[in-house]
Amino acid sequence: MEHLKISGNELFLWRKSLLAKGGRSVDLDWLLDIGGGLRWSSLQKLYLKPNSEVLLEKPLEKLSQIWMKHLDEHVPLQYLLGLSPWRDFELEVNSAVMIPRQETELLVDYALSKINEKVFGAWVDLGTGSGALAIALAKALPLWDGYAVELSQEAICVAKSNILRLLPNKSVDLFLGKWWEPLEPLWGSFDLVVSNPPYIPDCLIEGLQPEVRLHEPLLALSGGSDGLKSLREVISGSIRGLKRGGWILIEHHYDQSNSVMELMKNIGLVSIEFKTDLEGVKRFALGQNP
Repeated sequence: MEHLKISGNELFLWRKSLLAKGGRSVDLDWLLDIGGGLRWSSLQKLYLKPNSEVLLEKPLEKLSQIWMKHLDEHVPLQYLLGLSPWRDFELEVNSAVMIPRQETELLVDYALSKINEKVFGAWVDLGTGSGALAIALAKALPLWDGYAVELSQEAICVAKSNILRLLPNKSVDLFLGKWWEPLEPLWGSFDLVVSNPPYIPDCLIEGLQPEVRLHEPLLALSGGSDGLKSLREVISGSIRGLKRGGWILIEHHYDQSNSVMELMKNIGLVSIEFKTDLEGVKRFALGQNP
């Protein structure tokens, strides 16, 4: 790849001119990082030595085109670049999958805290999308058997590509289908289940930011009339899917904690608790098969 040399002063003038057209500076700096190869730390050093030069992986003209498409059509930068950094790796993404959110990284940490340092076991990610949760679990639990389920054929192709690229020495078995259904031969064998299902009530979708409403897949957003449709299906299958003593951890909408924990209680899960996201909001529900 041929790198392009540019001075700090030229970069700052370009940056100022683009921000004058709209958008957030943090997003433009993200574009410079992921799209231009200019790390945030290098950008900060330029403020101290603006006459120094840096190397970019894409010309400013190309980065400007990406930025204007982001502004004019509300296309997420992750889709325009085809990449989304998440946890300690970069995922390939397109409009067939949701862009993984930072708070969902906590779902992995909470899940790992529940397995009591077991060396061997089996986990499953229900509704894997880009494969983010599955890849994180496979990296953290290299001796465990890993499985992932996805309803969308287009999304499962993205997950497969990410898994092959990021886990060259580890396999994750992918299943096309709805939640627990394709796993029937394996019911009762899972020590750990994680899921970030669609949970937005349909009445709220029109009010979402245009970057989300217009470009992210509706299948991954819509939780039905009350937002709980997929959550009910995932939770209702957990008793038969989990081993005795196994855990399910599920992400939900900011105001669904009590409802989700009640669903867990009603099907017989025990040790039910909630966990909060980065802003202290109840965002995750945990339950154990007795």
